[in-house]
Amino acid sequence: MFWVPLLLLAWVIAGVAGLRLCRAAVREAAAGRDDAGGGGELTLYEAAFLSGGPGRVADLTLVAMARQRRLLLAHTGWATVVDPRGRDDMERTVIGAIGPDGQSPIAPVREAAATAEAVRALADRLVRAGLAVPEGDGRSVTEALRGLRLAVPAVAGLAAAALLLPAPSQMPRLLVALWFALPLAFTLGALAIARFELSPASRWASPAGQRLLASVRRAADGDTDEDRAYLTCVAVRGVHAVDEPQVRAAFAHREPRPEW
Repeated sequence: MFWVPLLLLAWVIAGVAGLRLCRAAVREAAAGRDDAGGGGELTLYEAAFLSGGPGRVADLTLVAMARQRRLLLAHTGWATVVDPRGRDDMERTVIGAIGPDGQSPIAPVREAAATAEAVRALADRLVRAGLAVPEGDGRSVTEALRGLRLAVPAVAGLAAAALLLPAPSQMPRLLVALWFALPLAFTLGALAIARFELSPASRWASPAGQRLLASVRRAADGDTDEDRAYLTCVAVRGVHAVDEPQVRAAFAHREPRPEW
C-alpha cells in the first residue's frame, strides 16, 4: 500500500491548486463589482502600471523625458540627464537613480525606479481603487493558473512513481492508475473551466482596471495629440512600440518584460 500516501499527496496538490484558483477568481469578481475608481480616467503612469507593472512605469518616465529633450537615451544603453529638475515624483526618482554624475546605464536606473516609493504609492492607490491586483501570495488569477498548470505534471509524476513501486498488495496496477486519474481529472477539469469562464488573466490589472485600459487604447487610436498618443502607446504596449531606432536600441540592452 505504498501508493496510498502518494495518492493522498496528489489530492493535496490538486486540492490546494484548485482552492487557490477559486479564491483568486472570487477576489477578481469582487474587484470587478467594485465601482470605486471604475468610472474615472487613468493617468499615463496608471495605465503603464496596469499594463506592465513597475518596470513599465520606469520605462514610460524615461521615454517621456527623452521625448521632451530633458534626458538623452543613447543607443549604447546609457541615460544622460539634461534637465535635472523633475516635474513630478517619478521624474525626480529617475533623476535620483541616475545619480549625481548625471549619467548611468539604463538597466540599473530602471530597476531602482521600479522599486522606488513613488511607484509603490502608485500601486497602493490603484489597489485601493480596485483597479490593480494585490501583489504576492498567489492571489491573482495568473499566479493561481500557473500553480494549477504545475499541479498537472506533479500529479502525473506521483502516479508514475506509484505504478513503478513494488506492489506487495493484491491491488491491480490498473486500479491504482484509476485512483490517480481522479485528481488528474480534477486538475484538468479546473483548467478547462478556467479557460472558458475566467476573464483573460492580467498580472497587474483587475477586471475594472482592464476595462479602463481598453478605453485608454481606444482613445489613443483616435488621439490627435501626437505626443500623448506616442506616450500612451508606450504605456500600454511597452518600449517595443517605440518607433525611434535610437530609443529602441537604448532599451535593447535589457529584458523588456517588467519584474517586481
